Amino acid sequence: MDTDAPSGATAPPGAPPSVITNVSLAPERPVADCREAMALANAQAGARLGAYMLLSWYDRDRDFEAPAHASECHLDSAVPGYVDYGVHHGATLKVENGRFVFFYRPVDPES
Repeated sequence: MDTDAPSGATAPPGAPPSVITNVSLAPERPVADCREAMALANAQAGARLGAYMLLSWYDRDRDFEAPAHASECHLDSAVPGYVDYGVHHGATLKVENGRFVFFYRPVDPES
């Protein structure tokens, strides 16, 4: 089951103005790993955005993020680095399933 919720609450202070659509995935069986979660999230991004770019992500199982070390500058911040990176690089879609979080932006195929 998917739930959509437009949200500006994801954007940290000073972020560029944009609306981020939050999609929470609840597959019938839990995903096995980050690759499977990313495949489901990529399918959502493709369906919602057409051409897309994965900007940032977080794997709670391994406490691993991309871009790597994005949170090092946010040690005293309430906003994790992967969130800040995604928001400040034009994310319009956030897909999560509880264990994994992915931020996407649409890509203009003409550029």
